Amino acid sequence: MWHVVGHDWAVRVFESSLETGKVSHAYLFAGPPSVGKTTLALNLAQALNCQRQNRPCQECESCRRIGDGLHPDVRMVDLHYQALLRDEEDADQKELRVDTVRHITEEASLRPFEGQWKVFIIPQAEMMNVQAGNSLLKTLEEPPAHVVLILTTRDRRLLLPTIVSRCQIFGLRLVPTEMISRELRQRYGMDPSRASLLASLSAGRIGWAICAAENEAGLQQREDTVRQLVGLARMGKLDRLDFAERLARHSGRIKDVLESWLSLWRDLLLIKGGSADSISNIDMVQSLEQDAQRYELRDIVGFIRSILATQERLDNSVDARLALEVLMLDLPSRAN
Repeated sequence: MWHVVGHDWAVRVFESSLETGKVSHAYLFAGPPSVGKTTLALNLAQALNCQRQNRPCQECESCRRIGDGLHPDVRMVDLHYQALLRDEEDADQKELRVDTVRHITEEASLRPFEGQWKVFIIPQAEMMNVQAGNSLLKTLEEPPAHVVLILTTRDRRLLLPTIVSRCQIFGLRLVPTEMISRELRQRYGMDPSRASLLASLSAGRIGWAICAAENEAGLQQREDTVRQLVGLARMGKLDRLDFAERLARHSGRIKDVLESWLSLWRDLLLIKGGSADSISNIDMVQSLEQDAQRYELRDIVGFIRSILATQERLDNSVDARLALEVLMLDLPSRAN
């Protein structure tokens, strides 16, 4: 009953660990956004505290409460949790701070209330500032016997090497398109054509596909992003800079917007190279083929590199507005 798609090898490792009782006290799940890192972490927390023989059963009181975020021994240490601790708004939280890590360190010293293990999940662990990371090291170096720490990150190089070295590392890869399509058909009863479209658009991100299946707003937002990009390519520099300023005010959208743009420009590159059958945005093939004719190959490659560089700058806490302004200036104009 592991609700994990595409990472069966990791499930087998955990099942073997549970059978032999050789559980690590610190795990690091590294991989692209929305490939199932947090889902795997929650399933592992359920398996560690499941009350039945076949773990995780997803049916016992412990599994259900962990799934609902209500189990007292399983803590999701994210920005929302930090906001609750500090009685502040979620929007005010930009990074995980040292006082939050110290709080969970104090909690870790206590025995479990109900389960066998106290589990602390830190999604997007790269959001810890340096002080918080150093504070976490104390628990990683001398973990209590009843504690399991699970960190997730899209790139382990974004974490302190001393943290990475103390974790058992699982590198999670993008999920095959057909596997995602099959999951959408079986779990949601989705018709094959729509399942195939969402699976292709997901580019291997099973989490994105599931969110899109459950919420049509995600697809609408993608269409809006595509229209924005097409429009920006026809605009002058001042209009582009104005757009960068407006997008920078909505920090929660920046990563999704950049991922959508990256997907589109990779498709243009594939079409330019004669591999149109490999594109992700299969519902836009005709317009993409037209756009591919309006750009030189060097322009497409150059802007893909610019998007990747912008993502790296944002990971390194460069001012969002500045990073986006540079990207907008790099955007090649589209020939009519």
